[in-house]
Amino acid sequence: MKRNEFFSAIGISAGMIFMAPVLSSCSKGLTDTTTNPGGGGNTGAVDFTLDLTSPTYAALNSNGGSIVKDNIIVARTSAGVYVALTSICTHQQYNPIAFESAANRFHCPNHGSNFGVDGSVINGPATSALKKYNVQLTGTNLRIYA
Repeated sequence: MKRNEFFSAIGISAGMIFMAPVLSSCSKGLTDTTTNPGGGGNTGAVDFTLDLTSPTYAALNSNGGSIVKDNIIVARTSAGVYVALTSICTHQQYNPIAFESAANRFHCPNHGSNFGVDGSVINGPATSALKKYNVQLTGTNLRIYA
């Protein structure tokens, strides 16, 4: 190995060691969709029930309230209708998106995409709709399922 090849190899190795933590920090907000049922586009089984009498889910007792559980955002619209969508933006998988009750839409604060309560894209940069889940209210129990 020539001297310049040796120093080149050392430089590349040192650069990779330095860049590894930097590159891993760029993944903030990304989610492993293989183990997280609500992950962007994952077809894993989603079926859970929220007890609306629990303080954890108290926000859902008022119109405009929302919570995020297992990468699914559950919101109660201004009309009092419960909706559940993936909380992961389809643009660059930013997590979580937020429910804006005054506008009756879901908003990604990362790049500004907005989605309707049915998950459809209102404006981009996102071009794909959010996955929507079924909701069923029985008494004070709200079931979210695929």
